[in-house]
Amino acid sequence: MTTMISRREWIAGALAASSAAGARPQGVLIESHVHLYSDDPARFPFANPAARQRPYTVEDFLGFANEAKIDHAVIVTPEPYQDDHRYLEYCLERAPSKGFFRSSCLFDPIDRRTPQRMGELVKRNRAVAALRIHEMHEPGTPSTTTGAIRDRDMRDPQMAECWRAAGDLGLMIQMHFIPHYAPQIGELAAKFPNIPVLLDHLARAGHGTPADFDAVLQLAKLPRVYMKYSGTGVTASSKQAYPHLDAKPVVRQVFDAFGADRMVWGELGNSIPNFEKALELFDIMFDFASESDRAKIRGLTAKKLFGFS
Repeated sequence: MTTMISRREWIAGALAASSAAGARPQGVLIESHVHLYSDDPARFPFANPAARQRPYTVEDFLGFANEAKIDHAVIVTPEPYQDDHRYLEYCLERAPSKGFFRSSCLFDPIDRRTPQRMGELVKRNRAVAALRIHEMHEPGTPSTTTGAIRDRDMRDPQMAECWRAAGDLGLMIQMHFIPHYAPQIGELAAKFPNIPVLLDHLARAGHGTPADFDAVLQLAKLPRVYMKYSGTGVTASSKQAYPHLDAKPVVRQVFDAFGADRMVWGELGNSIPNFEKALELFDIMFDFASESDRAKIRGLTAKKLFGFS
């Protein structure tokens, strides 16, 4: 006789199993997506003075990372600072050990000055590993060309020149986008096959149509395109409350397409309770994966991709 398990019972069992596993899993643990904000806006102002963001300082993060036993972290330059990298550089200088941090940078990818400015930043800070580019505007609306660095035209000729310059500097491209723009990303990734491309937040799978997300999965055919397991919440990939079970099929599709050797993990939390919740969710989302594949996603793949020693 087969006994049916209710959805509530399944969730409870999954949470209990992951909780019993302990807070910190064995092996390399890398946070591949953390935004840091200064508590000194006079010294490190936002590009838009009216912007509001709760401080989360590098000192705050390092205290948490030490407690959670995180081995390395990638600082993702937050949008409020735009191309002002002073706080990023401040954070990189406070790495608790050589090679603890890597980071992205944020420049206007269609500005002719960007290759030179990007090179100057990389020369000062070898920890900079990626250029982050946004493509978030609704389909059918125009990309911006001026103002805040957001949603530049992926087919602008200067965009390709910026990708080329990033590749020459040894940087990867980090894309924050909605699935509709996957084909445009694929065009550039195919043009520059030696440049790694990292797709943020499960490509924000909750936006757009199934056909749009199929185009994201097609990017897995390009061997240097990687996916970040993050953004499982209601703002990106789910329309349900925690544990976001409607995102679980998306995670499985991504895993089947990209594999553990091209997936990294971001958004591990900013406190031990949030960290434990992130670990629980990881175990729920990847309950189908072997422990060796989970270990890759938790840190081993990021260690190779970002060049952590």
